[in-house]
Amino acid sequence: MALNSNFDVSEMFAARESQRSALHARYLNEQLVRVLKTIGYDVGFQKGQGQYLYDRAGDKYLDLLSGFGVFAIGRNHPALRQALKSVLDADLPNLVQFDVSTLAGILAERLLEYVPYLDKVFFANSGAETVEAAIKFARGATGRPGIVYCGHAFHGLSYGALSLTDDPNFRLGFEPLLPGCTSIPFNDLAALERALSSKQVAAFIVEPIQGKGVNLPTDEFLPGAAALCRKYGTLFVADEIQTGIGRTGKFLAVEHWNVEPDMVLLAKALSGGHVPVGALLTRKSVFDKIFNQMDRAVVHGSTFGKNDLAMAAGIATLEVIKTEGLIEKAARRGAELQMALTRLVPGYELLKEVRGKGLMLGVEFGPPKSLRLRASWNVLETANKGLFCQLITVPLFKDHKILTQVAGHGSHTIKLLPPLVITEEDCNWIATSFDEVIAASHKVPGAIWSLGKTLVDNAVRKSA
Repeated sequence: MALNSNFDVSEMFAARESQRSALHARYLNEQLVRVLKTIGYDVGFQKGQGQYLYDRAGDKYLDLLSGFGVFAIGRNHPALRQALKSVLDADLPNLVQFDVSTLAGILAERLLEYVPYLDKVFFANSGAETVEAAIKFARGATGRPGIVYCGHAFHGLSYGALSLTDDPNFRLGFEPLLPGCTSIPFNDLAALERALSSKQVAAFIVEPIQGKGVNLPTDEFLPGAAALCRKYGTLFVADEIQTGIGRTGKFLAVEHWNVEPDMVLLAKALSGGHVPVGALLTRKSVFDKIFNQMDRAVVHGSTFGKNDLAMAAGIATLEVIKTEGLIEKAARRGAELQMALTRLVPGYELLKEVRGKGLMLGVEFGPPKSLRLRASWNVLETANKGLFCQLITVPLFKDHKILTQVAGHGSHTIKLLPPLVITEEDCNWIATSFDEVIAASHKVPGAIWSLGKTLVDNAVRKSA
């Protein structure tokens, strides 16, 4: 039967948008629906353009979440849409499998122009898939079983990637995980050397800036880690899935510390937000030990990894990054925003620090000194560690139309990952809104602490 020529998925979205929560609760994740309703985030977003989202009432929101860092070039960028449309209109011979992809070759070439010390690219469908590939490549290339990672790391939720996090909120119920994975404290070179000295470690995998908490390395850590990896024959793998593609004001975050890894993992922003794509960049010496003869040409792969739409999305994203100067803009806007938020620190005892690089920023809160505030803080912490940050993120969303996220379970840090296209006016919007919400959090009793009581009551009911 021929498809109705009037078939329009956007019309289907419009017709059933009001049922989105019911559909999700019935057929997908009911608990997520309950969370969104509890904190008042179920506003029904209808449209996304650049750095902005629009709800069913037509209100405009500033998106500082960017789909967990996916929308670096903003939502629905016209250049990206045109690139995808051109591929669909061309009837290209996609995923022949017994052929090689022209667009994959072009995207690989352009990626390696930014990382000239690496030679080869492997494409996958996501960041977690690139982590899985890195584990396999490292073990295959070195003949060693061990993988070392850092405490508080997050590398994904597939089994190998999950084995590289020590967060029980993610691990609970899914163990046993991959053997041979060892955690060391972030920024601890002595612990890293102890772990590597056995010469049984295939790879040290590290986020240059940790996404969970926006934790920055010391100036010595990444260069020192690279030197230790060379000393003990371990591959140095930089997980740039969140920090790469210009997010920190450099194409790769490791550039801030002049480090050249043996592998670099990319995803998120490379997709432009439309078609998932992950990329593992590595040295020829590593790649050739995996694909070392013709009968091992397909020893590792992914069915959709080099699909034409994903490759086109990556090519278009890099083109937008370059032509709009978004790496330089991220550095400039990030410095301005960090300075504006840092100016607030002396005025508020609950606000401890603003840190980050480029447009990856962490706004950290901590225990106050005054007795009244400390008592209220302790009530929240007893009920659920890190709950205070919800007293900031919820009014930012409801009262100031800014979408943010807490930087991890039990974290006292709010993470900002805005699109790299934000303006000076957006930065003023952010700084003013944070100032007003943080000021309100210092008034006890007050509306924000009434919200805190509601969140505590919910936490108590949940644990009952």
